Amino acid sequence: MITIYINGVIYTFQSSQPIVEAVAVKDGRFIDMGSSTQILAFWSTKTNTIIDLEGKTVTPGLTDTHLHLSMQAMKFIDLDVTGVTQKKEFLNKIKQHAGTLEKGEWLLGAGWDENLFTDGGLPTKQELDAVAPHHPLFLTRICEHAAVVNSKALEQINYSSNLSVPESGEIVTDADGEPNGLILESAATLFKAKIPDKSYDTWKKALRKTISTVIQYGVTSVHSNDPAYLGGLQQTYRLYQELLNQEGMGLRTNLLIDYDYLEDLHKEGMYAGYGNNTLQIGAIKIFADGAFGRRTALLKEAYSDHPGQFGEAMLSQDTLYNIVKRARELAMPVAVHTIGDQALENVLDILDQFPAAAYRDRLIHAQVINPDLVKRLATPDRIVDIQPRFLASDYPWVRDRLGKDRMPYAYAWKTLLDNGVICGGGSDAPVEPINPLLGIHAAITRKAPGEAHNGWYPEQKLSMQEAFYLFTKYAACTTNEEKIKGTISRGKLADMTVYSADPFQLKDADELLDTNIEMTIINGDMMYRKE
Repeated sequence: MITIYINGVIYTFQSSQPIVEAVAVKDGRFIDMGSSTQILAFWSTKTNTIIDLEGKTVTPGLTDTHLHLSMQAMKFIDLDVTGVTQKKEFLNKIKQHAGTLEKGEWLLGAGWDENLFTDGGLPTKQELDAVAPHHPLFLTRICEHAAVVNSKALEQINYSSNLSVPESGEIVTDADGEPNGLILESAATLFKAKIPDKSYDTWKKALRKTISTVIQYGVTSVHSNDPAYLGGLQQTYRLYQELLNQEGMGLRTNLLIDYDYLEDLHKEGMYAGYGNNTLQIGAIKIFADGAFGRRTALLKEAYSDHPGQFGEAMLSQDTLYNIVKRARELAMPVAVHTIGDQALENVLDILDQFPAAAYRDRLIHAQVINPDLVKRLATPDRIVDIQPRFLASDYPWVRDRLGKDRMPYAYAWKTLLDNGVICGGGSDAPVEPINPLLGIHAAITRKAPGEAHNGWYPEQKLSMQEAFYLFTKYAACTTNEEKIKGTISRGKLADMTVYSADPFQLKDADELLDTNIEMTIINGDMMYRKE
């Protein structure tokens, strides 16, 4: 059976036929493309399916190179406080959610951002106790590098001033030496160890809703980091195997595996590329530092708004070396969270000591760079996962963190691309919204929706084409899949995204914000169509 899509404005992102009207698909791959007349004349039969695109614009299917489907799924289970702009509202939502729980049940949630609060800073432990007196409470920040807890949660871990806190973590205390309710970085593991696991069926239902939502945003492929949330390697793979391959949800998913599960990976006989074109094992995920929000990203020079504070290395160099060494022994690439320039340098210093793996190593975020780091990143064996939407959320406060001298090399995507660094585009959802058009908009405009200026450091703006390449053509390179996806070409996987407007003919990039996804096509099958 052949499926023919006709009457479209189809941007192939390949040089020989940059724009075509129609494509023919068989067995999930493109077999031909050209004008509607040509394709119909050559391939049309009574048994073939013909779908009229009605003049709509098409690109290769969009890829999100870095998100967390499991954390996104939590929005369907736990309290979601994303976008809350007042501390009072934050506390009210906690109180309301507490009313839905059994006494003693953990109150869990995520998404708060104190930078949005217009009526004061973070709530104190006492304020959290007042709205959730009968529940241990654990709510993570939007960046996932901090959390707030109440007294009941501290009781769960048997807190005392002598409690041993994991390396690079902190239970923040007030002037009297008492916990104030704020938890940083790896200290969260103390609380997570006490939180009951969600059931398999609970996760499966939430992931099913999440995958469906992602597809509605035009995304055909994702790279997701989940085992730490979904109960380990085996259960994570089983969940996705059942949803994607057995149920046929189809979202192409590359699984980043936390380094804690390296030996499980080896025991299961899994490796980078294990699986099929729908579900595949990817790189080993490692955290080298934190984030700008709580000044835990590791910098070469101190934070401009907090002299003497440089951030945190999540792992010692010896530990990081040993993790990379073991990954290489198992022929695995690594994917390392590196927001600060010192963290990135530390990781590159170690990677330089090992031969490249068959799959590219991934440097995730790379939000502060310098000329030397750019040179070291510009190799075919390394890629940088960037999240353009971060800029819309982090400006203007991030300027105070970094200071004016560092800003020309912060969020410097144009510099990376112009110097031959391979970059893939992602959202880091739920840290940022899933919608890839928001990331593309941020890459082009370098401002948040609704802001009336020429963009933060406009010399780093990308063109519409470059921005789309991040989420298509370049994204395929991040998992060494450039020969089977990323462009609309004969023999490649038949993944396409269909839009209500032509992004490449817009007079103003802000019009992207009003552009709708009309269809999401995976393997030649229409997995979503706007009603």
